[in-house]
Amino acid sequence: MAKVKEILATLEALAPTRLKMGFDNVGLLVGDGENEADRVLCALDITLDVIEEGRKMGAQLIVSHHPMFFELKAVNCSDIAGRRVLALAGSGMAAICMHTNLDIAPGGVNDALARTLGLEGVAPFGEESCGRIGDVPEMPLRDFLKIVKGALGADGLRFVDSGRAVRRVAVLGGSGGGNMTEAFEAGADTYVTADVKHHQFIDAGELGINLIDAGHFSTENVVVPVLAETIRRAHPELDVRISGVHRQPESFYYAE
Repeated sequence: MAKVKEILATLEALAPTRLKMGFDNVGLLVGDGENEADRVLCALDITLDVIEEGRKMGAQLIVSHHPMFFELKAVNCSDIAGRRVLALAGSGMAAICMHTNLDIAPGGVNDALARTLGLEGVAPFGEESCGRIGDVPEMPLRDFLKIVKGALGADGLRFVDSGRAVRRVAVLGGSGGGNMTEAFEAGADTYVTADVKHHQFIDAGELGINLIDAGHFSTENVVVPVLAETIRRAHPELDVRISGVHRQPESFYYAE
C-alpha cells in the first residue's frame, strides 16, 4: 500500500503545482492524504460512472486530469458537482486532479498528444509553452486526418482545409482554438486542438492554416496512461487501472 499523499508526491514530481494557471484547482481535492490506497483508478474526468467503477474495483483513490470543481461553495445534491463529491466520499475514495500543470509539464498532456500523432523534433510553442510543435512526413491533409482519427480514437473530426500539405504540426490538447495564431506564427501548417469556435474556423481558412478539432476528450485522454504508468513505476505494489467506462461524451450523426 501507499499513502494518498505519497501518490500525490509522485504525481507532483511529474507535474508540479507551481506550473498551474491561476484559475486552476489541482492536487488532492477530496479525501485524506494520510489514508492508504492499494487500488487506484485513472480517468480523464471523475464522473458518476467512473466513481461507480472505482467503487466496484475497491479503489481508494481516483486520479484525473480535469478537476472535480473549481469554486465549489456547497456540497449537496442540488448540483452535479456536489453529487459527485458526495458519491466519492461516500465510497471512501479520494480524488487527485492534475490539470493545467499537466498540460504544461514535460511528458504531460501535450507531449503525449504529439507522441501519439507521430510528431518528431517536438518543441514547445506559445507564451505559456503549453502547446507542442513538430514534424511529420509530408502528406495530404486527408491522409493526416485518417491518422488523427485513428490514433486518438476520435468518433469524428471537424476541420478546415487551407490547401496546404501537412508537414509542420502544432498540437494543444483541450480548448486551444485561441492559440491558433501562435501555432501559425511558430511555423505550423496544421494545428490539432479541440473546442474550436465558429469564428476560429473562419480565421483558419483566411490565415492559411489547416485546423483540426479532434474533440476535447480525444486530445487529452492520451495522458491518462501517462498518469497510470507514473504511479505504477513509483509504486509497483499498487493495482493501478485505467477507466474502461469513460469515453468521448459527444456522438456524431452521419446521414444514411
